[in-house]
Amino acid sequence: MGESKKPRLSYKARRRWSLVILLIGLPLYIVAVITLLNALGRPPIWLELVVYAISGVLWALPFKFIFIGVGQADPEAEEDK
Repeated sequence: MGESKKPRLSYKARRRWSLVILLIGLPLYIVAVITLLNALGRPPIWLELVVYAISGVLWALPFKFIFIGVGQADPEAEEDK
C-alpha cells in the first residue's frame, strides 16, 4: 500500500536538539535518578552501581534517532569543489 514517510528532522535541528538534550535534559535526568534512588533508601553499593549503569544507557534509547550522524559533516551542505 502507500508508504507514508515521516517528516525527518534536518541536520541542524538534530544538532540543536542534541545539545539541548545533553546540556539540559541529561543533568536533569541524572538528578532525577539520584533523587529517586535516595528517596527509596540507599541500596547496597553493588545494586546502586547496577541501577546507575542501566539508567546510564536507558536515557539515550529514546533519543537514538537524534544523535545518529550528528558528529559527521552536514550531509545537506554543498561541498566547495
